[in-house]
Amino acid sequence: MKELHVVRVAQLDERPAEERWLVRPLLPYPCVAVIGGQPKSAKSFLGIDVATSVASGTPCLGRYPVDRPGRSLIYLAEDSLLDVRARVADLCLHRGIDLGRLDLHVIAEPALHLDREGDRAGLWAAVERLRPLVLLLDPLVRLHTTLDENNSHDVAGLLGFLRELQRAFDVSVLLVHHTRKGHHSRPGQALRGSGDLHAWLDVGAYLTWEGERLLLTLEHRAAPAPEPVELVIASRPDGSATHLEICSAALAPPPGKRPLAEQVLDQVRASAGPLRRRDLRERLHVNNARLGEALSELEDRGLIVNSPAGWRLVA
Repeated sequence: MKELHVVRVAQLDERPAEERWLVRPLLPYPCVAVIGGQPKSAKSFLGIDVATSVASGTPCLGRYPVDRPGRSLIYLAEDSLLDVRARVADLCLHRGIDLGRLDLHVIAEPALHLDREGDRAGLWAAVERLRPLVLLLDPLVRLHTTLDENNSHDVAGLLGFLRELQRAFDVSVLLVHHTRKGHHSRPGQALRGSGDLHAWLDVGAYLTWEGERLLLTLEHRAAPAPEPVELVIASRPDGSATHLEICSAALAPPPGKRPLAEQVLDQVRASAGPLRRRDLRERLHVNNARLGEALSELEDRGLIVNSPAGWRLVA
């Protein structure tokens, strides 16, 4: 019998704080993630935006910084190769990116079925050769021919393969998937098929329509989620450079109100000693998720640190 490799926890490698995020605060590095939404909710637009942002080092959605620029690999099963090029070219035109120098690669196969051993081996070999930081697979329903998405046994095999791929090559896997209609207490519970999918993911990015408004909501396994933002599909007057962007109203804080991270930093600076999260929440009258995002931002910037007594300035 093969003996398992076991080490003390202190012997495990420690990930430096500056390597925590791929796209901050959307995607940690590395991770498995799902972009979920109903049909025509701009899921592919968001997936292409993430992949192009990482490949170019430009902010995702024009707002979220890329902490680890690098190669991206994408497969869009429902778009022709001409359409894939056009979508990426539009985003490059909007961002001022040279398409010819963009380190984004496309799986050009007519089909990719990950319930077949040959296609799994082909994808594994491609990721091993190219070593992308992002692998976008869009959508799940086109990545198999025989699996029952409602059967946990069927789904677990495919998801297990993608998790193994993520761990073997430190690649963030983005899987596009559809959601069901109706109200759910957590957006991830609306993902179509087996609940194993929701349990598997590290990050869920959900696009939902509220009337005429398109909202992006995030779920994180191990980090506070930022506040939802409103998105629009925008283009130039001539119809070129079509892209997804955050509404300007959602970007800007209310008139006269400073960003929350700056308010948190002011409180920590003015305090005679460390401040606990509960104290900061009460002083700033802010919900726990938004406060967590601000604290993570300040910690990633090396301005504050969480000590046993609470948050304090970095010495």
